[in-house]
Amino acid sequence: MNATYNPDYAKYMDHTVLKADTTRETVKRFCDEARQYHFASVCVNPCHAAYVHEQLKGSGVKTCCVIGFPLGANTTHIKAEEAREAVQNGAEEVDMVINIGALKDGEYDYVRSDIRAVVEAAHPAAAVKVIIETSALTDEEKKKACELAMEAEADFVKTSTGFGSGGATVEDVRLMKAVVGSRMSVKASTGINNRAICDAMLEAGAVRMGTSKGIRIVEGTE
Repeated sequence: MNATYNPDYAKYMDHTVLKADTTRETVKRFCDEARQYHFASVCVNPCHAAYVHEQLKGSGVKTCCVIGFPLGANTTHIKAEEAREAVQNGAEEVDMVINIGALKDGEYDYVRSDIRAVVEAAHPAAAVKVIIETSALTDEEKKKACELAMEAEADFVKTSTGFGSGGATVEDVRLMKAVVGSRMSVKASTGINNRAICDAMLEAGAVRMGTSKGIRIVEGTE
């Protein structure tokens, strides 16, 4: 075994496979890897949720499903129905994208109610992570997005979809944690591809990482 292998990192990992060309074979490999390494979850698009749930039964690894992904521009009704179906298909966590344009327009009641609809559809069966897409926001918008997610009683705020112009930064994670404090958890996503970056995100306040490089992080390889 690699001398730098550290299984303690596994509990922070959402083993993530969200590309448009993802095949069932690839999803199965991610599930097998997650079972082997005891990752926190496998995070997939909705069409794979039921399959992942079946593959992970009895493993302790959760099924995580994205909602309104990756643009966050679906109507609230569609997001809520998507969350409801994900839970019916076995999702124990859902990662939803806020309506970024509405936030920038100052339509805070809409953004809050959009998040709240997903929370109501998912709770208590599934935790809700709110993706705010930090690369598209100013610092003030990031703070406001976190505040709205708290008011909507979501469980996590998350940095990024992986489809925006940038990913998680230590500065953004620190800012988000400063806003939510102990009321919510922070998930860093996109660009978490080695242990040094993971350590920096943990130190900044993240408790979950969205990455396809969890094996590399656990094994300590670059």
